[in-house]
Amino acid sequence: MGSLLTYSGLTTKVKAMKSHLIQDSQYREMAALDSVTSSVDYLKKLPSYTSVFSGTEAGELHRAKIEELLLQSKYQDFSKLYRFSNLSQRKFLDIYFMHYEIAALKRCLRSVIGHKPLELNLSLFQEFFERHSKLNLTRLSASGNLTEFTANLAGSPYYDIMVHLNQQEHMTLFDYEMNLDLIYFKTMWKVKGKNLKKDEQEALTQCFGDRLDMLNIQWIYRCLKYYHMTPSEICALLIPIQYRLKAEQIRAMASAGSLDEFFGILSTTYYGSLGLADLNAQPNPEKLTEQVLNRIHLLTMRRDPYSIATVNSYLYFKEQEIYRIIHIIESIRYGLDSHQILSSVMAAV
Repeated sequence: MGSLLTYSGLTTKVKAMKSHLIQDSQYREMAALDSVTSSVDYLKKLPSYTSVFSGTEAGELHRAKIEELLLQSKYQDFSKLYRFSNLSQRKFLDIYFMHYEIAALKRCLRSVIGHKPLELNLSLFQEFFERHSKLNLTRLSASGNLTEFTANLAGSPYYDIMVHLNQQEHMTLFDYEMNLDLIYFKTMWKVKGKNLKKDEQEALTQCFGDRLDMLNIQWIYRCLKYYHMTPSEICALLIPIQYRLKAEQIRAMASAGSLDEFFGILSTTYYGSLGLADLNAQPNPEKLTEQVLNRIHLLTMRRDPYSIATVNSYLYFKEQEIYRIIHIIESIRYGLDSHQILSSVMAAV
């Protein structure tokens, strides 16, 4: 009863917002459209995007502007949930917000390291970030080099690690992004149970634990397929947290002599036992990850609707929706047919 009273208002809000998430049939309709203009016109008619696309002319919107508007929708949803949350629930959302911070930092880093201008105008989101973050996106997005970028992080949780990384030799964009991800995962894993009840702790542990495991699986796969790294080199890159994967399973996958062997070992793990994909066919690990995470977020939301799991799952599915929309629009721009588009953006259609 305590959870029901605590979460009744927030859960009602999430249910209303969830009803506006795009359905598979709507993705199919979008994928069948013949132009970016038609895609934007389609989005304008959807409740989640009517307000952000209001007053825009579809034919004048380039890729970056469309992405800015979609991000605005995502941030608006976060703000709505934050306003409906009590103090305890906001503590979780404050930690979750680190996910948005790191995504913004990665964009800036790609610009700085690649010596290319930012595609997105991050300063548009400064007001939103000021309410939840110590980052100054306006200054960060204007950084001309790593030294300036690091100085603009002073006072944030990311400053010390950037100083440390800048002192190392032969650092790549991958190294910087991986270390930023590690900050988020370690922080979330450490505090996920604070101020929450046992069932909520369990739900978040499942969601973030599965995500950590699947990211490690993806990284091992990429290292084996593209970089031919040694087992010790691969293990040094992995997130040092195991949930359902056993340490010996991770070492075995990292030591695999071929992708056939890698998928054979993967089939013996918990994730292989789920039967979500034919591992003998060597499925794309990113799609397998999506299937695993979709499953656990749906499960935790349904099992305990009056808990923080409902908020966590909604934010996850909103993020997936934004990714799919962007991918569909870009695919239409490049002339892919609807079958190609759907097979590349959906785990199951």
